[in-house]
Amino acid sequence: MIFFDNVSKIYNHHSVALKNVNLRVNPKEFVFIVGSSGAGKTTLLKLLIREETPTDGKIFLDGIEVTDIGIGEMHKVRRRIGTVFQDYKLLPTKTAYENIAFVMEAAGRADAEIEEDVPEVLELVGLSDKRDNFPHQLSGGEKQRVAIARALVNRPDVILADEATGDLDPINTLEIVKLLQKINELGTTIVLATHNKEIVNSADRRVIVLDKGEIISDKEKGKYLLI
Repeated sequence: MIFFDNVSKIYNHHSVALKNVNLRVNPKEFVFIVGSSGAGKTTLLKLLIREETPTDGKIFLDGIEVTDIGIGEMHKVRRRIGTVFQDYKLLPTKTAYENIAFVMEAAGRADAEIEEDVPEVLELVGLSDKRDNFPHQLSGGEKQRVAIARALVNRPDVILADEATGDLDPINTLEIVKLLQKINELGTTIVLATHNKEIVNSADRRVIVLDKGEIISDKEKGKYLLI
């Protein structure tokens, strides 16, 4: 499904974000991307959604060469990829329901679909009773659940989560990872970039370790290697 073919991203002689990365992620996989700060985790995810372009190499999503698509056509690829970030990126003047509905509206979905799908994803993430709350009325864990629901509502093939638990306490961190695992079991590919050693080592999932922009380890049931 996702294929990085000898991909490098070089900003300048002093900043090599990724170097000769070859990586394949299959449909319905749950993959951790780990490494210290500056290892290249965020750059790797940004390249897949074309927020960055590679210096060398090619990137494919289901056989479509992402690096060869015109900017005007990238929305078609991005609709297949949900994104979740550490800082939630919720709209502060919209309720939980409205934050999720907004991305459906932007994708041109019909009102009837929105009215049916938004309550479903709110129930999936355990926030049916918070649908009318604004972000400032939600805890950090609840905000991240809204962000996950927003990423999920357009039924993407892949969810990219970049340090999605970085600002959460251990209990909320565990709950968010369990939720992502549940979504994965329903058939969505999950790629989670994190520096949280505990959740990686307890998950028994595929772990890809980056160091200075290079993949130094890729194991089906891996552990967080300390560099």
